[in-house]
Amino acid sequence: MRVVLGVGGGIAAYKAALLLRLFTEGGASVRVVPTEAALRFVGEPTWAALSGQAVATDVWSDVHEVPHVRIGREADLVVVAPATADLLGRAAHGLADDLLTNVLLTARCPVLLAPAMHTEMWQHPAVVANTALLRERGVHVLEPDSGRLTGADTGPGRLPEPERIHAAAMALLAGDGGGAAVVPPVRDLEGRHVVVSAGGTREPLDPVRFLGNASSGRQGAALAVRALARGARVTYVRAHTEVPDPAGAHVVPVSTALQMRDAVLTAARAGGGADAVVMAAAVADFRPAAPAETKIKKSGGSDDDGARLDLQLVRNPDVLAGLVAERRSGGLPASTVLVGFAARRATRPAPSSSTAASRRSARAPTCWWSTRSVVAGPSGTADNNRRHHRR
Repeated sequence: MRVVLGVGGGIAAYKAALLLRLFTEGGASVRVVPTEAALRFVGEPTWAALSGQAVATDVWSDVHEVPHVRIGREADLVVVAPATADLLGRAAHGLADDLLTNVLLTARCPVLLAPAMHTEMWQHPAVVANTALLRERGVHVLEPDSGRLTGADTGPGRLPEPERIHAAAMALLAGDGGGAAVVPPVRDLEGRHVVVSAGGTREPLDPVRFLGNASSGRQGAALAVRALARGARVTYVRAHTEVPDPAGAHVVPVSTALQMRDAVLTAARAGGGADAVVMAAAVADFRPAAPAETKIKKSGGSDDDGARLDLQLVRNPDVLAGLVAERRSGGLPASTVLVGFAARRATRPAPSSSTAASRRSARAPTCWWSTRSVVAGPSGTADNNRRHHRR
């Protein structure tokens, strides 16, 4: 993921360094584009050291690479924090008098602006109009926080905390990116605890081999990002995934189905019980009865010698069914929302049979929601196109 981090010339520029760290720790490649005024608050060496890349500061450097076009064109996401009143005005009116405003004009990816300024400036009709114009054109503009500003002043206009900006950015990449303006994120899960499982478990055959599946973990990661963006405290129980862990979540790494069961139950019970548990992980149904203590070797001799390996498998516990039983017995609050996913192979004939199977799986564990994921092919990619509500 290629992120351009624009930094405006405000006292809150120091917080952008923390935001940069969140992006890089999540595996993003970040190119910092500060304005000339921003460099008076935080110097170029800091941005270069934290990003691990050269800092782009003006349109006259590396002219042969055409940076005023290339940087915006190659980005997957542009985030500007802080976005000052001056920067909002220049962006709204299409001015391009420095490298950052050129990037904003050439970017064809989601653009997220995080304003920061004094209350009087934020509420001035010119800034209100510029912000509305940017949103109308599809730019995502966060509402600033309310709190302590420069000096003794307090009020709306404070730069949102880096974790909130990062969560909003990840939410855009998880599905809100595009042309439509976005209403500022609703923080309706403040004070809630959400447990999300993700990825595919791996059941060892021997010290170097395992039984697994093709789950990428993208679905669980996207759900965790969404919960974080809405203000929840998220425990992310993660098996094998191909995507970075969501920044801001409490990550519990696991490998096997038994470890997944124990970690999810522990997280769900913590603090008097989670408000919701979302089982997006692809948990293995079976595991080898007796994993070999040493590597299983091929037998020598003829071509037929050792051509067959017999494995005895035992069924793994159903983690979702265990959560339902825990709730019924009082180990979890009756209000805990349980969400399950069931994979179904995509087949053209008799789609109703797949739907019926999903309904049966929803009835069996008695969870609140059961979603059928249709597996499109050997790669394990899936689209979620059926949801069944069960109390």
